[in-house]
Amino acid sequence: MNLYFRKSIGLFIAAGLMSLTYLSANVSAQVTKPVVVSDASIVHHRTQKVDGLDVFYREAGPKSAPTVVLLHGFPTSSQMFRNLIPKLADKYHVIAPDYPGFGQSSMPSRSDFEYTFDHLATVVDHFLEQLKVQSYVLYVQDYGAPVGFRVATAHPERVRGFIVQNGNAYDEGIAGDFWTPVKEYWKNPNDVAKRESLRGLLSYEATKWQYTHGVTEVDRISPDGPAQDQFLLEREGNKDIQLDLFLSYGSNPPLYPKWQEYFRTHQPPMLIVWGKNDQIFPAAGAEPYRRDLKKIDFHLIDAGHFALESNNDEIANLIRAFLGRTYSK
Repeated sequence: MNLYFRKSIGLFIAAGLMSLTYLSANVSAQVTKPVVVSDASIVHHRTQKVDGLDVFYREAGPKSAPTVVLLHGFPTSSQMFRNLIPKLADKYHVIAPDYPGFGQSSMPSRSDFEYTFDHLATVVDHFLEQLKVQSYVLYVQDYGAPVGFRVATAHPERVRGFIVQNGNAYDEGIAGDFWTPVKEYWKNPNDVAKRESLRGLLSYEATKWQYTHGVTEVDRISPDGPAQDQFLLEREGNKDIQLDLFLSYGSNPPLYPKWQEYFRTHQPPMLIVWGKNDQIFPAAGAEPYRRDLKKIDFHLIDAGHFALESNNDEIANLIRAFLGRTYSK
């Protein structure tokens, strides 16, 4: 082996060793570099004792910040907000409770707890009072609307505004075919056959349908949401609880005039982000809010009943803009 060749190999080996040393140091630096996690992005899962019940709730963001209360629909729980909460919590204090009989909250027997919308609203009201939340924007969806509007009319001075996502307060919103058998049950509450005819709405197929109907790209819908909801629906006694609430929903339309008068009198700022393809609460139920409210930001979203499942980013951006305007005043 001549001198030139030996020198070339030596230089090649030296260069290789230098490269390996650099790569090793660089990789080590990347591996050991601490990951900074904002406290605001951490969602806490907590329980508050309210009226003898354990009320589970998700909470994130600084408690000193303006508060947003998220009220879920049927048949879900605060899990419907799992992707939204982190997108708001950098600037806002976000709270999302589960009602009794839903999610991770207590599920007392029907003999120990009257499952009505009046009672659910009372528990939510007491829950907020115990957390000392005295000023808030309410996000209401589905069942969250009759719960939230009851709370709001009881304490109009506490409500800074509303985010309404497929949550009804007008007769136009319950005029479709979906409501026909439900209304028959309202008229005949002691008719066992009419009650049992609604039990199919509590099946896994019906729960999946609520998540997927009206959605253009169904593969964007995670199967985890309906699976978790159905798991909790299948708890012994829960389906009869839900049938009681189907009956109690009939107590809401008589209150629509009261809620509408509240809108006209107090003029709370409102953001409508409504899945326009929803067959349960169709877009016809969104339009009448325009009649009563002057400060309304109105958006019909190309989505279904659970619009957050397919359009979370779009809705989150609209909410952030709305909250920015609402809390800047």
